[in-house]
Order: sequence, then C-alpha cells, then structure tokens
Amino acid sequence: MAKNSGKASKAKAPSATRRLRWGLGIMLTLLLVVGGKLFMVQGLDVGGMAEAALNNRLTPIVLPAERGSILDSSGTVLASSVIRYNVVVDQTVNTKTDTFRRLETIDGKEELVKVTRDQGISELAGVLGMDRDALRQALTGTQRYYIVAKDLKPDVEDRVSKLQIPGIVTEGTSKRVYPNGSVAGGIVGFLKDGTTGQAGLEQTQDEILKGTPGKRVFEIGADGLRIPVGVDELTPAINGKDIKLTLNSDLQYFSQQAIQSQKDKLGAEWGVIVVSDVKTGNIIAMADTDAPDPNDPGKVPAEDRGVRAVTASYEPGSVEKMITAAAAIQEGKSSPLDTFTIPPTYTVDGQTFSDAFEHGTEQRTLAGIVGYSMNTGTVMVGQRLSKDQRYNWLRKFGIGEAPDIGLPAESKGILTPADQWDGRQQYTVLFGQGVAQSTLQTVRAYQSIANDGVMLQPRLIDSYISPDGTEEKVPAKDPQQVVSKETAKQVRDILESAVTEGEIKEAAIDGYRVGAKTGTSESPCDDGKSGFCGYTASIIGMAPMDDPRFIVEVVLQRPKGSIYGITNGPVFRSVMSQTLRTFNVQPSTGEPARLPQYAK
Repeated sequence: MAKNSGKASKAKAPSATRRLRWGLGIMLTLLLVVGGKLFMVQGLDVGGMAEAALNNRLTPIVLPAERGSILDSSGTVLASSVIRYNVVVDQTVNTKTDTFRRLETIDGKEELVKVTRDQGISELAGVLGMDRDALRQALTGTQRYYIVAKDLKPDVEDRVSKLQIPGIVTEGTSKRVYPNGSVAGGIVGFLKDGTTGQAGLEQTQDEILKGTPGKRVFEIGADGLRIPVGVDELTPAINGKDIKLTLNSDLQYFSQQAIQSQKDKLGAEWGVIVVSDVKTGNIIAMADTDAPDPNDPGKVPAEDRGVRAVTASYEPGSVEKMITAAAAIQEGKSSPLDTFTIPPTYTVDGQTFSDAFEHGTEQRTLAGIVGYSMNTGTVMVGQRLSKDQRYNWLRKFGIGEAPDIGLPAESKGILTPADQWDGRQQYTVLFGQGVAQSTLQTVRAYQSIANDGVMLQPRLIDSYISPDGTEEKVPAKDPQQVVSKETAKQVRDILESAVTEGEIKEAAIDGYRVGAKTGTSESPCDDGKSGFCGYTASIIGMAPMDDPRFIVEVVLQRPKGSIYGITNGPVFRSVMSQTLRTFNVQPSTGEPARLPQYAK
C-alpha cells in the first residue's frame, strides 16, 4: 500500500506545476492587455481622450472688441465706446478651499506660490476699492453666478485677473456714449441693447464699427480651481474702425437750432436743413427738428428718429422750375431772355393753369418766369420739350434715384414714367407737382448747376480709420456732366436774378452774391385719403455766385397760418451766412447778374 501511495504522489506533481504555469500565463496575458491598453490610452491616445479631457478643463472668456467711433470732419467725437468689465464669482468654487496656488514672478522667474483665501480677498478688496468684509460676504454662498463689481476699466480688470482667485472671472462689456447728444443724432443713430446698431450709421455701418471679439482661455481642474501651470492663451480683440464724416458739428448744431426755432415759431410738423459743398458733394450739415439724443432715443417719437432729408419725399413745388429752365436751354428750346406772352391763366390740352398772384397779360422773359415763379409761363416753356424729354431731364438731374449716402431708408422719390402721365401731370411735373423727391435729391440737382453742370455724388462718410490709424478714403461715384458749362452759367444767372430782380430778395446776404429759388406745394393728408392737409414750403440757394461754394436748402412741412405769409428766407440767410463765415469764404467782388424779368 505504501508503494502505491508514493507512486500516486509522484503522478500528481506535474499537474500542479502545469496549473501554476497556466496561472502565471493568464496573469502575464492580463498584464500585457492592461499595459497595452494603458499605452494606447496614455501613449498613443488613439481615441483623443486626453485631448477631450483637456478641452473639458478649458474655460474661455470673451474679450469684447472696442466699437469704432463716429467722428465729424475735424475729429470731434459724435459716438464712442469704452470697454468695461464686470467681476463675477462662482461662490461654490470660491469657498471650496482655504488656499490656492498661483504663478508669480520672483527674481525674474515664475514660481508657484501658495496663497490663502483671506489673503486673496484682501488683495481683491484693495484692487476693487471695496470693504473687505463686504467682499467676503459677496464671495460666500451657493450662487453659481454673482456679480461682485461692475464697469471696471481695463487696467483694473488686468489686476483682478492676475490675482488668479478661484471662482473669480471677469466679463467684458462695451458702453456706448454720445458726447454731443442730439447733434446729428438721427444721422449717428443708436444701439439696440448696447450692442447692435438700431438706426442711422450705427445700423448701416455696424459690421465696420463693431470689430472682432477676442478670447482668453485658461485651464480649470476637477475641483473647479484654476490650474496655475495649465493652459493660458490670449487671442486679442480686433477693435472696430472709426468712421469720419463730412459733417461740421458746429454748423450742424447751428442748423438744428435754426430749423427747430422756425418749426416751433410757425407750428410746423417738421423741418430740415441741408448744407452741401458744391465742389466736393460733401454734406456739411443735415439738420432735423426734434432730433433724437442717442443716449436716450426713446424720449422722442419713433418718426423723429430718422433723417427726413433722405427719408421724406414730398412734392418739391417751384424749386423744380430750375430743371425745366435748364432742360429748355440745353435743348436749345429757350434762353434766359427769350420772351413769352403770358395771359392771366393758361389752358393747354384742356388743362388750365394759373399763378399764385393775379396778373394781366404780361411779356415775360424766361428769367422773369423763374424769378416770379410763374406756373403759366413754366408750362409754356415746358411745352417746347416732348414728354420723354421732360421725363429724361428729371432723371438726369437725379430725380427718382436715391442719393445713397449710407443711411437707412433713403427714398428714391416718385417719378412716374412719361407714358403713364395723365393730361395734367405731363405739365405739373414742370413746376414740381405730380412728382416727389427728398430734400437731398433737390440739393443734388442744384449742386450740378452750381458746379458748372457736373453732378457729384453726395458724400456723408468721408473715410474709415483702422485701429492702427490708417485712413481709407471712401471714393465717390464718377461725376456726371448733366448740362454744359454754358447752360449751367445761364441758369445760375437766372437764379441770381431771382434775388436781385425777382421776388426772392429775402435771400440776399450783404457782401455776397446769392442765387435762390423758393418752392411751395400742397401736402397730402397722412391718412391716404384725397385732399390736402397743409403745405410744404422750401427755399434753396447757392453762394457766392461768382464762384459757388455752398448749397443750402430749408424745408418746412405744414406750417400753420396763411402760406402767403410764411417765409423761410431769414433761416436760409442765417445758415448760409454762418456757413460762409465758418469756411472763411471771401466776399464777392464781381457785379451780380440782373437779368430783366419783363420783356422790353
């Protein structure tokens, strides 16, 4: 039995060895698998897990770009932005630990330094100028988002960020200010929610003004604390461009005061004044009544927040007679001293026309027809032009085409095609009825006559200025020769004679030669029903006539009282005089034109 037992024990030994070997093999295999997996994850990171983990720890902060300023022609600020920051705390992170680490430069080297929470609070209180206990209370609690301080300047924000206090971040904001208030308020416009252009140039030039935000990215650990030696990347914001305008803010203010006074005096609904440089097309002033203050635009009704010089179209009335005279002269159909026999009323094609004043049959020159604003004579002159010629000349002078100066809702007016004119409209367009246009469209037409027949694109935006100071001029459209130099000179003589010999003597300015034309038209009621609810009264002129430099137009909508007692002459005279003084225009030296108004 003993022998047999020994043999059995010897037979079992190899089996145990094999089991041990198998166990070791399995363990080695498992270690190999685990090691390989760790190598794949930590070494090769085939699945991008390390990158994903890093991304989860990165916290971005948007750095707002500074919105570009809006400047007048001399650099006076009409709109500007300041960058401000709010200090925000996540109270649940800030109270997690009594100490934190931050990088500090010591003896020229960056070292990790241990900082207590109390020390951090004391430092932050000093930077913010806050009471230490009040700040501690603000940083303590359970709120994930709590504003500790507002409207910090950039240098203060930088000091706050360098403290690297857990749970504390800064948020950039932009504050828009309009230091000149309502001066050019409608032109400048304002922002919606302090960020997006809502009206005026703030709206149309929003992309240019707003710039590109920057970004700061840093690394936050699982405990919510900033990792001092982790990622800290800065992409600076690119500030928006400044916009330099052609406006003169002093003259803009003067014009706004002048038209507001006239509007209030006569109880009108609204008024506008436009001042334009003849030689460049630059708009020097464009004044509206009840102009909004962009700092608080809600104080005025919505209808007063735009720029009526480009948005409001109305029948221009007799100022359009200049175009009829210019067309007739250019087409060789008449001349300034051409004579017309004009009855008290004039009937053509079944349509009867009369004048604003009673008169018998008179012998008038073309200059006298314009100088005394006779509808009858204007129809007689216009008859010499075909319907297509009448239409085409209105188009050549820019009627029916928006000026396109960069403002919202610019009107192109109403100019019905000639083949759609009825029996009366084909003649009324000759004296500014049955056609509608904006004030700036009228100014553009007169500018071409003042500029020897060359029409220039009206300009409001002069240039864009990059953050580095580079200035990029905004090119104007190609000039257009509307009429010949000779025709323009003859029309200017007619306009000057309307002041020296005609009925517009109220436009005269001591020391300067002036040419001008008045206009009056009926204003349709706002309800769209038939009938009229008042008048539109205007005057437009140029000076000095020996070398025209400026155009001024004054328009008043629905003034109260008898239209025959209403005059905008004094306002025109005041604004034109101020313009000539502002730009140091020398007084006239030549003799003024005095074309006879009656035929000899």
